[in-house]
Amino acid sequence: MRLNTLKPAPGSNQTRHRVGRGIGSGWGKTAGLGHKGQRARAGGYHKVGFEGGQMPLHRRLPKRGFASRTRDATAEVRLSDLQGMKATDIDFATLKAERIVPREAVSAKVILSGKLARKVTLKGVKATKGARAAIEAAGGSYEAPAAKPAPLAKLAAKTPKAKE
Repeated sequence: MRLNTLKPAPGSNQTRHRVGRGIGSGWGKTAGLGHKGQRARAGGYHKVGFEGGQMPLHRRLPKRGFASRTRDATAEVRLSDLQGMKATDIDFATLKAERIVPREAVSAKVILSGKLARKVTLKGVKATKGARAAIEAAGGSYEAPAAKPAPLAKLAAKTPKAKE
């Protein structure tokens, strides 16, 4: 076999229709566009989904559903996950290091799921009431994360005061 002898398989390449090239071609005169109307004219066609002025399907159907973009920002950590960890002083960095929370997580919250039978110290991570009670019942302690400043206080600090 030589590169200069290669040919496409028979019937795989068909010649394209050359429309508007006379009556003998079968595609002459109106060139397959029919007589008059919007579709026959140059540049005349409507947008996708247009139904001739009737309310289109995508607007007749109700809106449904919502996908939160920040859903994966806060990871849920179970008490049983804390039970299996090596460290006793647990913070967000420790949870990430032991791959309890995913990489894309920004914060974590401990929930009451599973059992905790060992003493742990939870620092700077949110926890539900039930999870806090379970940690303290096992002899551990819980330190709440530092409160973030209120958004309005931040905004007031940024805006310059008017001159009097």
